[in-house]
Amino acid sequence: MIGLMIILLLVLFLPFSVKTIEHNLEIFLFTMGLAAATISGTMDRQLIEKAVTDPINITLAVLAAGLLAKWFKAELEKSILWSSRFLSPRLFFGLTVVFLGLASSMITAIIAALILVMMIKVLPLDRRSEVRFTILACFSIGIGAALTPMGEPLATITISRLDKDFFYLWRLIGKEVLPAITIYGVMSMILVRPIVGKKALKSASRPESYEEIAVRSFKIYLFVMGLTFLGHGFEPLIKAYVIGLSPRLLYWINMISAILDNATLAAAEISPAMESGTIKAVLLGLVISGGMLVPGNIPNIIAAGKLNITSKEWAAFGVPVGLVTMFLYYIVLFSR
Repeated sequence: MIGLMIILLLVLFLPFSVKTIEHNLEIFLFTMGLAAATISGTMDRQLIEKAVTDPINITLAVLAAGLLAKWFKAELEKSILWSSRFLSPRLFFGLTVVFLGLASSMITAIIAALILVMMIKVLPLDRRSEVRFTILACFSIGIGAALTPMGEPLATITISRLDKDFFYLWRLIGKEVLPAITIYGVMSMILVRPIVGKKALKSASRPESYEEIAVRSFKIYLFVMGLTFLGHGFEPLIKAYVIGLSPRLLYWINMISAILDNATLAAAEISPAMESGTIKAVLLGLVISGGMLVPGNIPNIIAAGKLNITSKEWAAFGVPVGLVTMFLYYIVLFSR
């Protein structure tokens, strides 16, 4: 347990304090995942097979999107720019965040994140607005994807554990998720500022080479593989100190999903014996806090990697947004 606690602290703080680790986050998390799984005794053939196979679909999606963006770069850029001008940039930002959040439950969080990246590479945004828009959209995608088992693994595992129908999560957390997605859309309209005038004309970016696309895809593979090891490695810690706690405590403790795979946490915590209110608190705690840091969600990982957003840049905006959202939903859930 002491070893796992040390690894948890290292994962939380080193990416923000050591530049070498910040620029090689994939290798660092992969190493920490191996260490956690080894120390906890969960490293076995089954886990290795899972860690090797789980990232394949995500990696292929990222690879395919990279190739399509390279081959159809001009057409995609024209359509995105036309839409932003037709609607007005600020309205386009807000609608994009809402649309991707809702659509992610059907097209998957991965595809929604890849569409987001394509848009941001074209839109006339300064660095600050680019980071804010990305994070708000990823919050929206991460929360919206939890509405159906098609959206993300957390929802798939939850439906499987509870043996419920396809629309169960829509009924359970839809009333909380839809306002959050709308709020993130409104925030993007207020906090994301388009560049106007001549400065708005972005210089034509050089298409990524095939080598760059392949390397980026491999980094995503390594990242997800590391998160799989990390999530399973922390299972003994979760079972010893987290399971059985009150819903109020679980809600806040689940902020660890900002660095751990929320699907693994859901698998460990959610039980058919739980009341629906407890399940709701667990799920909302997991999906909201997942947007706070880069490792918290697959959309974060994809967007940060392809847009070169650092851990510090993400945390500087993502943590305050996540904490405010967590606080507001704590009041909504537990003041009744």
